[in-house]
Amino acid sequence: MKVISYNVNGIRAAIKKGFVDWLENSECDIICLQEIKANKEQFDLNLFSEIGYNYNYWFSAQKKGYSGVAILSKHKPKHIEFGTGIKHMDFEGRNLRVDFDEISIMSLYLPSGSNIQRLDYKFQYMKEFKEYILKLKDDIPNLVICGDYNICHNAIDIHDPIRNAKVSGFLPSEREWLTDFMSLGFTDSFRHLNKDPDKYSWWSYRANSRVNNKGWRIDYNLVSDSLNSRIKSSSILDQVFHSDHCPIVVELNL
Repeated sequence: MKVISYNVNGIRAAIKKGFVDWLENSECDIICLQEIKANKEQFDLNLFSEIGYNYNYWFSAQKKGYSGVAILSKHKPKHIEFGTGIKHMDFEGRNLRVDFDEISIMSLYLPSGSNIQRLDYKFQYMKEFKEYILKLKDDIPNLVICGDYNICHNAIDIHDPIRNAKVSGFLPSEREWLTDFMSLGFTDSFRHLNKDPDKYSWWSYRANSRVNNKGWRIDYNLVSDSLNSRIKSSSILDQVFHSDHCPIVVELNL
C-alpha cells in the first residue's frame, strides 16, 4: 500500500496548479490531505473519482476557507471516523481516519503556533491529542498518522536550528512532545530509512526559501511500531510544487 500525505494549502488552488494530473500519475493507493481550506461543495468531486479515487472523504473546518483535512482512497474502508469527538479539534477540521482490515490511516493537521494565543492552543491540542491516541491504540494497534505536525523533531530536520531555537515549530517543548508522542509506539517512517540532512517538506514563501532549500521537515508519516517491519520505502517529493509544502510518501507491505 502506497500512502501519501500532503498539505495542499488550499485544494482549489492546488487543482488549478495541476494537482489532479499529478495525483493520477502518483500511483498511490491513499492520499491524506491537510489544509484543504474548502467545503466539498466548492469544487468538483468527480475530478477524483474519474482517476480512481472513488472513496473520498472531506472534513472541513466550520470556519470558511480555513484548515480542514481529507482522505482519498482507491480502496473502500470498512469505517470512516470524522474527527475525534473533541469539540474544539473537530470545529477546526483537523482529524479524519479510515479503517481497513489490516491498517487504519489518519490525516492530521496539528495547529501552528503563529501567535501566543495559537501557541497556547497548540499545546492544549497536543496534550489532548496524545491522550486520544493513547486510548485509540488499544482498539487500533496498526495505525498510520499522516500529516502536518507543525514541528521539526531534531536539528537535522530544519535548515537553521540555532536561529530558529525560539521559534514555534522548533521550540524545545514542542520537540519534546513529539518525542513523547512517538514513545507511545510510533516510528518516523522517513528517518527510519533515511538519515540524510537537508530533506524538508515545507518552505516559507519568503526570501526564495525553497530555491535555497531553507526548509523545515514538519510533515510526517508516523507508523505504529507493529508495522515497522513492513515499511518498504519512505520519501519526500520535494520536486512537486502545488503548495508551500511537498508530498511525503510511505510504502507498506501488507
